[in-house]
Amino acid sequence: MKQLSMDAGGWRRALTLVLVFVTANTQASPSRRMADFIEAVRQLEDGAPALEPVAVLRMLRRAAGPSDALTQRFLGPVDSRGPGMDAGLSQYVRAAVQHRVTAGSTEEGVFLTPDGTTVALRPLLLGIEAGLLSQSPGSVRGLYQLCLAQDFSLALSSGSALRLGPDGCWDSVTSPRVFTLTGAPTPLTTAQVHGAMDGVLLGLEVSTRRPLKLSALLTDYYCRRLDAAGLDAAPRLVSRRRRENFRGLRAGPRLDKQLVKAVELRRRLKGRPKMDEKEKKRLKSVVKEGIEAFQHEYMDCPPIIPRCMWGAEPYRGTPTRLSLPLSSLYIHHTHTPSQPCLTFEQCSADMRSMQRFHQEDRGWDDIGYSFVAGSDGYVYEGRGWHWQGAHTLGHNSRGYGVSFIGDYMARLPSQHSVGLVRDQLASCAVGGGRLVSNFTLQGHRQVVDTSCPGDALYKEITSWKHWGEKKEEKV
Repeated sequence: MKQLSMDAGGWRRALTLVLVFVTANTQASPSRRMADFIEAVRQLEDGAPALEPVAVLRMLRRAAGPSDALTQRFLGPVDSRGPGMDAGLSQYVRAAVQHRVTAGSTEEGVFLTPDGTTVALRPLLLGIEAGLLSQSPGSVRGLYQLCLAQDFSLALSSGSALRLGPDGCWDSVTSPRVFTLTGAPTPLTTAQVHGAMDGVLLGLEVSTRRPLKLSALLTDYYCRRLDAAGLDAAPRLVSRRRRENFRGLRAGPRLDKQLVKAVELRRRLKGRPKMDEKEKKRLKSVVKEGIEAFQHEYMDCPPIIPRCMWGAEPYRGTPTRLSLPLSSLYIHHTHTPSQPCLTFEQCSADMRSMQRFHQEDRGWDDIGYSFVAGSDGYVYEGRGWHWQGAHTLGHNSRGYGVSFIGDYMARLPSQHSVGLVRDQLASCAVGGGRLVSNFTLQGHRQVVDTSCPGDALYKEITSWKHWGEKKEEKV
């Protein structure tokens, strides 16, 4: 590779970035917003404009520290003679890319994206680099192993059933610095899965369409703003669509094979003997179970923004635990707010506004709904899967209440948000043992004297599977 160096102006810009990220506040870690990391990449590119995206990725990989044997096998070692990086910026990149979970259950090497989800950088960057090195468009050597199968295989290495997740909470969504997991850590957290999915999707994309700048690729994917039509009119390749895009790859069968290969390759790289047939058969059985759990959690279920991310106030009093599985699903609209929300910030503000109204004006213990669908591509957790809501008077113990943000008397929610509830949330509930398979779906007005969920939305849900006309007696 031709050696390149930054000019004086480039280093001045890079050093300015270092001051912002590293020395402006020595008592606090740098902000972990994806936009900040993209800005760091842009500064590198501006300082050495002749660098190709793959060279930028190699600089980032070198700054992140030594590569493991599997990474070197597929991507090769980084050239220590290549263009360098300022020590302060290198320190920032190392902290940004190196992934680990601490004893206190904080997850490092993860960043908050503008859409409200958290992504591990390492699998994302490895996937993009693998895609740029591909010699065959649409086919990337080692892509699934680098992005996902390696961590998957670590989770399976003990031969026990795979545990997935958890997600977590940031100390601040405006200036995120510390991300704490909300459950027992596993070798494959939700942030790692997000980074892996994005790495696979962007790796395949750049194998076909080479980007001019890495920063531009990341900006288009993570920072795309939606217009009034929401995701219905959004480009195909945006982070809000990661689950549907990944599902569209039919990745399950491919992952199945790649996981077994990853375990075998790790053994070979460590100089261990090949598995015998009995061992391999047991591994395939565990892999099959793991893939089924992965598909349910991250491909069948919709992406759900947890309470801590939208800024929920605590429940007042003692919540009532639901007796699962439930028999009904009740559809609502919010009426107020009357407009669909198109961003994580606006949807979160709407959730807080509704919670204040329900707690302060109506005197309820919490926001009434079980879940709320925005038009930004996400479902927002209200009372969630396990706690009884206050959404459908007299019927709260027997069903979940799901509302769409907006007034739908004369119009429909976006088709994408409709699909999140109709297809994914419902099947997720059934697959997870939270709804019976023959559950009844009804509009709020069918069991309570109200115009909710609006004339247009009510007409729409009468065509959904599981819709039932029968009015249930109050309990």
